[in-house]
Amino acid sequence: MGTDRWIRRMGVPGSGNVRLVCFPHAGGAVTFFTGLARALAPDIEVLGVQYPGRQDRHREQPVDEIPRMAAAVGEELEALLSDGRPCAFLGHSMGALVAFETGLLLRGGQASKGLTRLFASGRATPPAGPLPGDLVTGDELLTELHRMGGIGEDVLNDPEMLSMIMPVVQADYQALAAYRMAPGASLDCPVTVLTGETDPVVSPQEAARWQEVTSAPTQVHVFPGGHFYLQDQVRQVAAVVRESLLPG
Repeated sequence: MGTDRWIRRMGVPGSGNVRLVCFPHAGGAVTFFTGLARALAPDIEVLGVQYPGRQDRHREQPVDEIPRMAAAVGEELEALLSDGRPCAFLGHSMGALVAFETGLLLRGGQASKGLTRLFASGRATPPAGPLPGDLVTGDELLTELHRMGGIGEDVLNDPEMLSMIMPVVQADYQALAAYRMAPGASLDCPVTVLTGETDPVVSPQEAARWQEVTSAPTQVHVFPGGHFYLQDQVRQVAAVVRESLLPG
């Protein structure tokens, strides 16, 4: 991976002309998209957004506001995307909201001309679905993460591991609880909705509400699995991405 602060290249640059920027979920890191990057290489170059507080940025303070995350990502992407190469965003769960806000910030600039599509995964647009505003501390948050499949029994039973991940997860959930989409906010690129058929966080019907925040067409793809369906459906998701981004 590259050594940029927020944006990481997932492997070597692709030979194709298309980039995909991936935004992780609450508590997640760029490594969540490693399998997808491999499945899309070399035709699509995959970049990952590394939020503060995790992995090689573990010494940094987590950001607890989605607009601030988007502003920081957008600043780095402005220079990266100014070459006009086509680029799409893929955000999973919280990452879908960060990707959306980043897309809004890039509108009207040189970088926005290459933004071809948003893949919104595992997340409804507010206000559809409850925001976890009361799940920011303690056992309730751990129970919620375990229910969604975000952490396993091994992590729950490892106090040292929990002490490392909980500040990041709590900050991310605080960001989710505080987030409100601005009235009338809308993109002008197509949106592809990706969701698991048994996702406890968002139903396929709620996920389809992304059509309300773009002036372009919206597609919905439902995969077997829950909130983290992507872990088991990498090839199927890669096929949808390829079909959406690559000509003929």
